[in-house]
This record gives sequence, structure tokens and C-alpha cells, in this order.
Amino acid sequence: MGKVILQMSKINKSFNGVNVLNDVDFEVEEGEVHALMGGNGAGKSTLMKILTGVYSKDAGEIKVDGEVKDLIGHKGALEAGISMIFQEFSLIPKLTVAQNIYLNREPKTKFGLVDDRKMIRDAKELLSELELSISPKELVENISVGYWQMTEIAKALSMNTKILIMDEPTSTLTKSETEVLFSLIKRLKNNGITIIYISHRMDEIFRVCDRISVLRNGKNAATLKSSDTTMEELVTHIIGGNLKSSFEWVEREKINNRKPLLEVKNLKSGDKVNNVSFSLYEGEILGLAGLMGSGRSETARAIFGVDQLEDGEIWIKGKERSINSPQDAISYGLGLVPEDRRSQGLVLGHNVKENLILSSLNLLSNKKVINEKLANKEVERFVEKLNIKTDGIYKTVSLLSGGNQQKIVLAKWLLNNTEILILDEPTSGVDIGAKTEIIEIIREIADSGKAVLVVSSEMKELLAMSDRILVMKDGEITSSIERTEIDSEEDVERAIQGD
Repeated sequence: MGKVILQMSKINKSFNGVNVLNDVDFEVEEGEVHALMGGNGAGKSTLMKILTGVYSKDAGEIKVDGEVKDLIGHKGALEAGISMIFQEFSLIPKLTVAQNIYLNREPKTKFGLVDDRKMIRDAKELLSELELSISPKELVENISVGYWQMTEIAKALSMNTKILIMDEPTSTLTKSETEVLFSLIKRLKNNGITIIYISHRMDEIFRVCDRISVLRNGKNAATLKSSDTTMEELVTHIIGGNLKSSFEWVEREKINNRKPLLEVKNLKSGDKVNNVSFSLYEGEILGLAGLMGSGRSETARAIFGVDQLEDGEIWIKGKERSINSPQDAISYGLGLVPEDRRSQGLVLGHNVKENLILSSLNLLSNKKVINEKLANKEVERFVEKLNIKTDGIYKTVSLLSGGNQQKIVLAKWLLNNTEILILDEPTSGVDIGAKTEIIEIIREIADSGKAVLVVSSEMKELLAMSDRILVMKDGEITSSIERTEIDSEEDVERAIQGD
């Protein structure tokens, strides 16, 4: 066993009388990559917020490098050598890489002015040590998302970080950018930096992490060596039982004789959608695969009227329709679950009921006045139907887990009896249990005769759901593959790469 650099013992935390963490122990060794896993609401975020000084613990002890620490605020965590890189980047696009790295800590001249030359020199040296080919003079808005992530890491390490927490670090990265990140993680580990890695992506956990700690319902569930653990065992610890067979594809009823509900012909929108054509049939789950930047999300946005359509036709149930706005799309029976549910799919400050009825006000109103009794009945019906875990329909949505938030976005369209659903990364950022539930919901939607277009970078989940997969590259559909013709993920990966 290596040297223990972090020891959190018997940590307790409650909010409004609800116990969120109950005698949690969490121990990390120097220079290891340690995964922290658990379902949404398991207590991961609360534990990390205590470690980074955002929350104060109710009870327990924290030792860093053998010394008891009271981590008060962000400054207290930084002084202890602890930094966290969040899913949402904290960089300022209009500033340079160097300016972002040393923001509010700029070196000064003897006259008290910012010493730009020293700042650029220091940033260049730091980036060189990390073997990152980024110019410190480049504006952040001009570099790729992958390099945003690298800049965040450089920023953290410039503050003498010993323990680096990464929250879903690959959620916005392409495959090649992910590889660059993994190489950097290996170098940091070799240099003695300790990394706490938070992710729902199982393949990443087993690839980069040495050990895995699992929380369930605010308690310790397991601490495991990655090399001695299988995915099935890990999932059992996370959900407290055996995983349903949702990730196993089951051939569904043939759709050959069914009618197309949606046909798009030669769509052109911006730089990412060029001459896109396909049909989506009633009862079909159609997957859309491709690398980040291939035009997947932009195609979804163009069909739904979010982005302006420059050319092409959209036919719905055999009739050509003009869709110039989301309101037009909704009126023709389309619904979109966007990639970023928090900023585009929900009103976070509103409650479950208000979010769920947002697209169905016309169905629930009488002379422009909402029928509250009917609205409550319908909302409660879908909360139960989709197993949305909430204290009640008046619970503020921002307080729910990611999986339950995603179910609300789905329920919003089901309540409106939407016939054509476009789902952009529907299982992103949700735990393994919620993923299986969402996959089952999508299957049930298609089984009812509705049509579903699924955009996803999660190949395992795309293969579990889809009847057919379209491959997109450089803004165009390059192939259409029947699910029965696909033996493994590699078959689709080769099509994506153009092999």
C-alpha cells in the first residue's frame, strides 16, 4: 500500500434534517487515480464539496498528508493543495491561456502592474512541463474544447495542487481529445499528483483508475481495486442489486411496412449540416452516430427549428412542413430533448409540475386558464410512470438528480403526446441505474408507435436501443446500418472513421 495523502473519516452531513452523508470514509493514496462512483444522489458531490471547502462537515475528520485540516472555503482547500475541475468550465473566452491560468494571481512588476512577460513565460514553462502544445498567448475562445480542459488542469497545477478532482472530464471531449487527456493523467500520476476521478463512464474508470470507491445512499458501499473487479460487480455495488438487461439489444418488430413519420431531404444548415437526408418510421428507434463536430446535434437542432434551415425539405406524416421555430416543430408533433438539459431543457428555478406541463399548456387549459386539477393529475401520472424520484410535484427541479431531471424532460413531451421525439445525448451525465431506466422508457415510447431519433456518443447505449444506425461525418450521412448487421461496437467505429 502506498502513502495515504487524503483521509476523510466518519464524515456526516445533513440538510434540513435529511442525512446526506452517514459516517463516510474515503481514503486516497499519493500518486493514484481513484474513482469516486455512485448513483445520482449517492453523496459524491456533497463529499467533494466538503473536501473543496464549499460545504462544512457536520462531523468527522479530514487529514491531508497526515495533518488534520479544517477546509474553510475555496481558499482553505487551495492552501491544502486541493483543486477541482468542474464539468462546467470556469475559463474566460476573451482572455488568453496565460491570463486564465493566472487569473487574480497575476505576477506584478515592482510598480504594481501586471507583468505580462513573466506571466507568459511562466505559463509556457508550465505547459511545456505538461507536454501540452498550447500557446500561452492564444485566446481561449480560439482553442478546442479539449484544450480548454488542459488549460483548466494547468490552472489547477499552477497553484501547487497535490490532489486534483476531475468531475466528468471527458463529457465534452472528442475521442482524440480524450486520448490526450488520458496521456496527461498518466504523466500527472507519474509525477506524484493524486487524482480523484468522477465519471459515469465505466470503460474510462477501468482504463485510468487504480481503485474505485462507491457510495450508495450516503454510505460506503465498497472500495475496490480496478484490476480485481468486473463491470458487473461494480454495477451491483452502485445500484445495490443486479443490473437489468437493458444494455443487451433485443431485436424488435420489423418496421418495413410502416409509414415514415419524419422525412428530411437534402437539409442544409450552417457549416455542420450539408445535404442530410433520411427517413424515420413509426415505432422505430433510429440512432445517429458520429464524432463530435460531425453535425449530429446541429441536424437535430435544424429539424426542430432551433437553427435556421438554409435549404432542404422536412416532411411529417406525408406532408411537407415549414419549420422556422421550435413552436412550429411542436405544433407538428415534434419534441426535442437537448444535449444540455440544464440550460435548454429545464427551468431549474421552477418546480416539477411547472416544468412538466410547459409544452402542454394548451391541452391543460380551458379558455386560457390552466385546469389545475387536471394538470396535477397528469403530472402525478407521469411522475409515477417514469419513476421520477421527488418529494412531490412542487419540488424545485434544480434539487433533483441528473437522471430525474432527464426523466422530467422526457415526460414533458410524453404529456404533450409528441409523436416524433429527437433525443440528443439522452443518457449523458446520469448514473448507471438511471441509464437503464431511460433506455427502457425510450423502448416503450417506440413500442407505442412513436418515432425516436437518438443522437449519442455512448456507443454501448446506442447499440442497445437502435433498430438502425445512421453514421454522420463532416455534416453528411455516410452510411445507414441495420442493427442486425452490427456484431460489435467496432463495426460502427470503423464506419465512423470511414474505414
